Amino acid sequence: MARRVVLASFVISALAAASLLVPLASGALTANYTATAVDFKFRNMPKSVAPGTHKFTLVNKGGEEHDLKLAAKKTKILKTGQRASITVALKRGKTYAYLCTLPGHAALGMKGKVVTKG
Repeated sequence: MARRVVLASFVISALAAASLLVPLASGALTANYTATAVDFKFRNMPKSVAPGTHKFTLVNKGGEEHDLKLAAKKTKILKTGQRASITVALKRGKTYAYLCTLPGHAALGMKGKVVTKG
């Protein structure tokens, strides 16, 4: 019985380690993030991320239309209640600005930076 437990623990540990390595080796996503646009702020945008490919989903919960531009990719313009995603490759040691591209929204606070670390 003790051997089965040890073997099962070893197999589970090996599978967990392999699942951590496969996404990076295969080019799959490093992480997913969901941010919320509320007039005139982005909520839940990370301040730092690991280098790699990330999916950012924006949900518009504000009364105005909004979008998200990050690393030369941009969502469509979203009406209240809509959501859209972009997938971006972020390189190590870089700082990426993000913003809402609708006129005046960045000036009202809909902007920020994501730094890659690790």
